[in-house]
Amino acid sequence: MQNPVPSYAHALRSLSAILAKAETHCDDRKIDPNALLTSRLFPDMMTFTRNVLVTCDTAKGLAARLSQTNNPSFEDNETTFEELQARIAKTIAFMESVPDAAFEGAEQRDVVMKFGPEERTFTGSAYFTGFAVPNFHFHMTTAYNILRHNGVEIGKRDFLGAN
Repeated sequence: MQNPVPSYAHALRSLSAILAKAETHCDDRKIDPNALLTSRLFPDMMTFTRNVLVTCDTAKGLAARLSQTNNPSFEDNETTFEELQARIAKTIAFMESVPDAAFEGAEQRDVVMKFGPEERTFTGSAYFTGFAVPNFHFHMTTAYNILRHNGVEIGKRDFLGAN
């Protein structure tokens, strides 16, 4: 399997730039940052902050599981834009520490995931395409949409990031 880290690190850098625009939005308009950080699209959905955390966790999890590297545990205690930026940076740093060679043969490896008391085994390929990719993009898109819904001036180019 080709190393997926560069693509996901690029997306996380885009998310970081989007967060910077959200923080500027709050500063310029004298909005309490918690209004965005705790915002959600619907009452039964995750908050903006939680979507950022899950985006990061999915990215570091895919790097760890596919490379058979220890998946570092993060506390999930971020409550500010600054702390979320640090979380994104820490996630990228971990992902980029995994060597390309660690992904060789990953598509055939077993990936075991726990969902509460249940355990599910995927091939690396099935895990990547059927779980990690859609989960990552779902939560990143939801975080983007929460900010856009709240008036942060971001668009598709922000989501895609600089090339």
